[in-house]
Amino acid sequence: MEEKIVAIVGNPNTGKTTIFNALTGSRQKIGNWPGVTVEKKEGYYIYKNIKFNVIDLPGTYTLTGESEDQKIAIDFLIQNKSDILIVVANGLNLERSLYFLILLRELHKNIIVDLNMVDLAEKEGINYDLLHLEKLLKVKFVKTVGNKNIGIENLKEEIYKRCKEPTSEFFIFNYGEEIEKSISEIIDIIKEFNLSYPKRFLALKILEKDEYFINLINFENYKKINDLIVKLEKFFNKPIERVLIEKRYGIIHGIVKETLIGRKKELKIEITEKVDKILTNNFSGPLIFFLIMFLIFDLIFVFGGPLENFLELILEKLKNFFVKSDLSVWIISLINDGIISGVGSVILFLPKIFLFFFLFSILEDTGYIARAAIVADRLMHKIGLHGKSAIPSILGFGCNVPAIMGTRILEGKKDKILTSISIPFMSCSARLPVYLLFTSIFFKENQGIIIFSLYLFGIIVGILSIKIFGSVFLKEESLPLIIELPPFRIPYWKNILIETWTRTKYFLKKAGTIIFVGALVLWLLSYFPDPNNYGGESNFIGRLGSFISPIFKFSGFGFWQAGVALIFGIYAKELVVGTFGTLFGFENLSNTLSIYFSPISAYAFMIMSLLYMPCLATFLVLKREIGIKWTLISLFWSLFIGWLFSVIFYQTFTFLTGG
Repeated sequence: MEEKIVAIVGNPNTGKTTIFNALTGSRQKIGNWPGVTVEKKEGYYIYKNIKFNVIDLPGTYTLTGESEDQKIAIDFLIQNKSDILIVVANGLNLERSLYFLILLRELHKNIIVDLNMVDLAEKEGINYDLLHLEKLLKVKFVKTVGNKNIGIENLKEEIYKRCKEPTSEFFIFNYGEEIEKSISEIIDIIKEFNLSYPKRFLALKILEKDEYFINLINFENYKKINDLIVKLEKFFNKPIERVLIEKRYGIIHGIVKETLIGRKKELKIEITEKVDKILTNNFSGPLIFFLIMFLIFDLIFVFGGPLENFLELILEKLKNFFVKSDLSVWIISLINDGIISGVGSVILFLPKIFLFFFLFSILEDTGYIARAAIVADRLMHKIGLHGKSAIPSILGFGCNVPAIMGTRILEGKKDKILTSISIPFMSCSARLPVYLLFTSIFFKENQGIIIFSLYLFGIIVGILSIKIFGSVFLKEESLPLIIELPPFRIPYWKNILIETWTRTKYFLKKAGTIIFVGALVLWLLSYFPDPNNYGGESNFIGRLGSFISPIFKFSGFGFWQAGVALIFGIYAKELVVGTFGTLFGFENLSNTLSIYFSPISAYAFMIMSLLYMPCLATFLVLKREIGIKWTLISLFWSLFIGWLFSVIFYQTFTFLTGG
């Protein structure tokens, strides 16, 4: 079967991912681009016996990348890896999308413009003469409403046609006599270089002082070009980059004005603007943000709890089935104590993870997350970070792994490192079983308050870490927050379910493998060398725990079982509970822990579980995102600060209570 590559590009908040989902449906997968950790979303659809492989590129406004995901999109576009480009344009803000289109036309790409969200534009009285637009820009336009599947079949048909008959005519933007003369001179200078870019495009990027393209020519050649740039800047009395931008927007404004049918309703006060005044207000904004976050976690507990109980019942019956089977004792132990208890601990919390991603996808689809970044911007700058850092930090409450991967949206190296270091202190859902176990035993009357205090304490420690590392090691200035607020939209449920399932599946693939290996190691150490004393001090697990337990003597839990639980919590935080269950038995767990712990030492243990080394999956992601040096610094810092605060808490409250 014939195959074609289709790349979807465009500005953020134009509905790129919605169009991607509408084209590919459930035939999607997520991986990483070769050599980097930026997510690569791809899928396919079959149309008229051709398999169209679709790639959803990260959103960008220009062909000069700042953040890692923008660089990926730009590299892909420049290296001409697709048969056709779908440029998704926002029907409510066509001018900005056309700016990006003009840049792409210089690359001589085979392009279709998908004018998306036309329903919202029409409600505002905005419509365009598409035939005239196509004539002026020499590119095909297709109208769609991605979240309602309107126009998708027309888009598929146009993709098919353009792949069969590629565009042969390209829009050439005229920058005026002075600049065009300089472009021609630069082309003459660089024509000796055998580069795979259109010469005019390359000349423009060098004229814009783009370092990536300047590095493709030798210094002597750039010296000649720099003389031309200096001459131009004297002529225009402003930086050449600004001149080029102004000229592009000038012609774009003219094209939009010429093709616009109807006009935006001027007397109507936008509902979105009214709501935004409340949501981004310095006082009401943070209150609403925390209320929304509280409701999200509350809904996770309310709806996730019954599903967990149901899954727990299934796992319990599964264990009973193997107990009654004729299998060997060691095989039954491996399956029940190792695989079901270990891997099952992840499956038990799958409903809450799924619910978190589902609710977070709703916030994304409605446009609220952009408002949350605006609200967090002032606080983030006070502690030395970019406002966008709030977005992956919020995601950290679900799982630290995708949260740290989410730091790719940050442009500055400092912001990415500091945010990545602070995220492991955000209490992920995998730590929740530890809190639920101990609060149900020692703090039954104040369970909610105790758990909330731990979440809050993690945020405080994260902020403290940012202040320390930011002021001592990373002093570069954070960039201001520049973010386009998308219009509020009614969530499109198909899109949300696809996004939720994709993220949940990716989490299971990452975490499930590590937990499975960790559970097997835990079982082996508990079973040998004395199978008759499973989970006893005479086995490897007991010897390991006895070696590490003295470290935690001053924290109030200096017994070997606690040390082992914390060690296996490095594999996956759920294994902290699983280890106690394996060693003490699930039936008598509450009574046994009441003997080993007091309320004070139990809270100290939860502090340690909150702050010390993140799970192995988080470690691997940290290593790939910020490098081994900063990862090791982060790990040693978390170990130290976890131990320190657990000791301070236990010793202080023991002294105050006379214990």
